[in-house]
Amino acid sequence: MRLDFIRPLYERREPYASVYLTGLNDAERERRWRSLREQLHEADPGTLEALEKEVAVPAAARALFAASGEVVLAEELPRGRELAQWSPLPLVTPMLMERGENVPHIRVIVDHAGAEVTVFGGGSPRRSTVEAAAWPLQKTAQGGWSQKRYERGVEEAWERNAAAAAQEIDEQVHRIGAELVIVAGEPKSRSLLCDHLGTKTADRVLMVEHGSRDDHGGFERDAETALDGWLERRRAELIERYREAEGPTGLAEVAHALREGRAHAVLLPGELADPVWIGQGGTQLASSADDLRRWGVEQPVRERADSALARAAAMTDAELWFCPELSDVCAVIRW
Repeated sequence: MRLDFIRPLYERREPYASVYLTGLNDAERERRWRSLREQLHEADPGTLEALEKEVAVPAAARALFAASGEVVLAEELPRGRELAQWSPLPLVTPMLMERGENVPHIRVIVDHAGAEVTVFGGGSPRRSTVEAAAWPLQKTAQGGWSQKRYERGVEEAWERNAAAAAQEIDEQVHRIGAELVIVAGEPKSRSLLCDHLGTKTADRVLMVEHGSRDDHGGFERDAETALDGWLERRRAELIERYREAEGPTGLAEVAHALREGRAHAVLLPGELADPVWIGQGGTQLASSADDLRRWGVEQPVRERADSALARAAAMTDAELWFCPELSDVCAVIRW
């Protein structure tokens, strides 16, 4: 899981109010918010007021993070919990575990007329239709002296549409850093599309069986299955890399790798509420306050280990993955 979307949380150095709230209607949300608000007695009035306004937004479950009178991040979650905390760092781990890995990817349904391209990454999903040639698209068996010329024109139209779709997909892969391109549609058009894709994009293509522009149901199910499979393979690959390289294990070693910018991915077994010591710098964390003082941190403060690790991972562009099969925090190193 990439953590770019939580990086703005760490641009502020004030304490955070972290609120996890559920409620199917206004009255229920308001009642639960009143109970949670009592747990934020240390928060400043401006921050509480900002949260009060955000709580009114309809949603079954949300995670809210506020500081200095502003809600810095609000995320809607598939399922929720009741939690409120005032702490030096935002409590993001429950949100990350519930949100799951959001893989930047592209979904494509292609046919002779062009392609429908949906981009998942860098904001809300964006759907567009790519068509370069509207005619001729269908071959006929009418015969005559113009038959071959007509068929050649049809195939050229297919080719132009495939090339235009490929160009759009290549650009989007580059723009959002897509990990996967899921393709469905007419077999000949899929083949033409792949012929025109750049090498980087072609290496990320995964074909699925069902899907047409008139019927999205089967395609969406296949796409979700493909994503789940990719995530499991990616997680297994990271664990294998960690084990083969005998990577950093335990809080002290992982924190050291993060401070040096060597961690490619942090592997967490789940929430880690054990206390650590942190400074204001993104990678300033240690199991001992004295260690931080030796590194020049004048006033170390206590914080949850998972909150500190999430900040360090986000600020060093490291991935964060939850691996319940592991018994301790680990890291896959970059070199």
